[in-house]
Amino acid sequence: MVNGYADAPGKELIPDTALGVLLLIIASLLAYTGVRRSLSHTPLSAALCLTVSALWFGLGFLHILVGAGVVKDALGFRTALVPGLAAFSLALLILGVVGILQKEVVLSIIAFAISLASAHQIASLFDAHFGLQATAANYLLVCCVGAYFGSGRLLSYITKGKIQPPGTQLQKKSKLTSAQVQERNDAVLIGLVMNLLSASVLACPLLGVVPELSKSLVSWLWTAGVFQLGVSILSFRAMDTLAATFYGFAAILKFAEGYSILLNSFGYVLSFPAPLPIVFSLLFLTLAIFSIQKSLMDGMYQLFYMVYCISVAASPRGFFQGGPQGVQAAIFIASAVMLLVNLHNMVSPWGLPTGQGLLKTLLKSSNHFVLRAQDKDQHAPSLGYSKYADAEVLAYACSALSAFAIMATVGQQGPLHVMILPWVVICGGFLQLLCGSVAFARGKTLESTAFILYGILWTVWGMIRYAGLYGKERGFNVATGIICFMVFNCFVTLGTLFLSKAWFAFAFTFQLILISFLLDAVNALPHGYDTAVALIFGTVSFYCFVAHLFNSNFQKPQMPLGGPFIKLSGFEGDRDSCPHVPARKATSVQKIADILKNGGTCGMPTDTVYVLVATCNRPDAVEKAYKIKVHAQDRPMSLWISSIKQLEPAKHLINPVLWDFMEAAWPSSISIVIPRGPWMDFLGLGESQKYIGTPQSIAIRNPDCTVATHLMDLVGPIATMSANPTGEADTTHHNQVYAKLGNKVDGVLCDGPSPENIASTVVDCTKIESGKIGFFRVGVIPKSQVLQIFAEVQKKHMVGQVNPTFMPDVPELTVEMEPKLSHPAPGTIHTLGQVKEEDEPI
Repeated sequence: MVNGYADAPGKELIPDTALGVLLLIIASLLAYTGVRRSLSHTPLSAALCLTVSALWFGLGFLHILVGAGVVKDALGFRTALVPGLAAFSLALLILGVVGILQKEVVLSIIAFAISLASAHQIASLFDAHFGLQATAANYLLVCCVGAYFGSGRLLSYITKGKIQPPGTQLQKKSKLTSAQVQERNDAVLIGLVMNLLSASVLACPLLGVVPELSKSLVSWLWTAGVFQLGVSILSFRAMDTLAATFYGFAAILKFAEGYSILLNSFGYVLSFPAPLPIVFSLLFLTLAIFSIQKSLMDGMYQLFYMVYCISVAASPRGFFQGGPQGVQAAIFIASAVMLLVNLHNMVSPWGLPTGQGLLKTLLKSSNHFVLRAQDKDQHAPSLGYSKYADAEVLAYACSALSAFAIMATVGQQGPLHVMILPWVVICGGFLQLLCGSVAFARGKTLESTAFILYGILWTVWGMIRYAGLYGKERGFNVATGIICFMVFNCFVTLGTLFLSKAWFAFAFTFQLILISFLLDAVNALPHGYDTAVALIFGTVSFYCFVAHLFNSNFQKPQMPLGGPFIKLSGFEGDRDSCPHVPARKATSVQKIADILKNGGTCGMPTDTVYVLVATCNRPDAVEKAYKIKVHAQDRPMSLWISSIKQLEPAKHLINPVLWDFMEAAWPSSISIVIPRGPWMDFLGLGESQKYIGTPQSIAIRNPDCTVATHLMDLVGPIATMSANPTGEADTTHHNQVYAKLGNKVDGVLCDGPSPENIASTVVDCTKIESGKIGFFRVGVIPKSQVLQIFAEVQKKHMVGQVNPTFMPDVPELTVEMEPKLSHPAPGTIHTLGQVKEEDEPI
């Protein structure tokens, strides 16, 4: 704003470099805000923050280039500004219109003001007297609205909502249902804005808006690429694999376009090998076909990029010719329409038709093709809960692109004259590192190791071989590094024997790629060998891409990936033998109950962590559960009941104070240790009594968990122990039960991640008749709460009349902290020992 109000146009008050740095700082803060708002499912606010952030990023880099003297004259500055400002002016106009329809006044004013400022800034490049002060006036409006809204939010926060100026409340929660919110991916909006931006940059030379594609335009393209990488990550977090893969592809194109313009400005005449754009068009076509399952509009939109890649393949100079630029003009219009429709459908209860569910309707009567339910449960990894969807589809596609890229022939002019580097480094390198990180977050150790290893290798080899760093020297130094990679990949290949045949083929053929790199490094590469192995590896990668995409969308048929060569008990390949049923269904609980009644052992969710259970009226099942865990002799089992009513037949054998204390404390995450006695005969344990508790005592609990309580209502009291091998961490997800215990468990009741990762509080009530309780472990329930419950119970059992005037608020309690349940000698003082897991010896 200050520069716009300067007296002499062209002599800004803030130097370009300083202005660029300030814009980058503000853009970073806005990007953080936009990501946070995106995770909160407020699409208008998130889209506005991220769009303006991208605008400031592009302008910031551009002003830094001006300050550094890269952009020197007025024509160069105008050429750099116009395409970017035109795209953001349209995008913010769309945001403002939808905001007005949704009565989001503050967001609409900001969007309209920055949109008009961008439009007037374009006008000021041609006539400074016409547009410069109008630009500043619009930015002044943004300053005033921003200051008012920010001050209002701060005042509301300080006064805890008592004072809230009008119009400063946060964006309302979405009116959509929870199912609609789960299916929504807010990040696609900024992805569409970035497609709009790159299309504007590439279409402007064709339309005569700018004379040529100059190096100053690279800041816009690479800004779009960086933001689309972020969109891909956010889409993985939103469990939207198709969108994450598409915007990963789009980011590759943005970096490749910027790279080609940069090298062209330095005098390199680039050639564009035809095979790679054709492979890219096949990837876009495959993705578009499967995207029809989301909506017909998404599939049709992605076909524009297939046509774009074909036009690049048909043009010797690639992005610099009229064919690709004309397709980008069509993408500009399509992106604007997609942005308007998607934004409206995300914030409005009634949506514009997009062909959603069309494929499902067409295949509804088909017996050969059955679509898979597109919910978040399908992305649950084999070892537990993850916030990210599977990234293998994108990783395989990047491997295929990199393999076909190195098939290009490098002429006498050198590798910088051939369009290879971005496909290898960005696609095979950076994006595979991203996919490896997502796989690591999902608990896929082998897959993440492979993708990260391959990503590092593609990056290093691409920079050495295709960035002019290789030179004419071949020798021992490069060969040594490649040999190290080959050794590492041998271990990966060995591990794939336990995973699947497809993964073994993927890792083994990559070893062939490494051999070609090694032969090239020692200058002993046979003619045609590198092309042949690249073709084999690229074909295997493409098949894995299509197969994973197909199998994730269709329940049947399934494209074969092959089982493991070596199958281990308890590994994922054996999992089908153990039923995993959802806990939210009554029929599922009944199925697990039938397994328990027939003498089985099952994994069950609780109010803390997952446990392994067996019903008490099946002594053989209790003994089986006891022997499942290694060294279980020092990890006694505990007794669980659905309510204290299940102990009613033995009530006359239990101390009245203890009975009332159990009645007051349950249901909760409190385990109560009581003396063994004849009351246990009513449970039907028989000879298996010895496996529960210690010779002197037993831990008993009534969990505050609906699923567990319902199951115990069906089968009676159960014997429990933690569902993990002794010495390992607690099991906090249903997928971990089978992964840790293998085929020793007969069924798993699935309820996702555990609500609490802290174990229960264990209270020693073996001497409760003398007015004393102790604590073996303080867990979810704090010690003070347990003592308060016990105090209330003691009040009920006081003998005689007590004058309330002299009655203390809380009676004095004797509390002992004991490491074991065995009765201590008189006068012995115990302290609380280290707590390890739920079934600690007590």
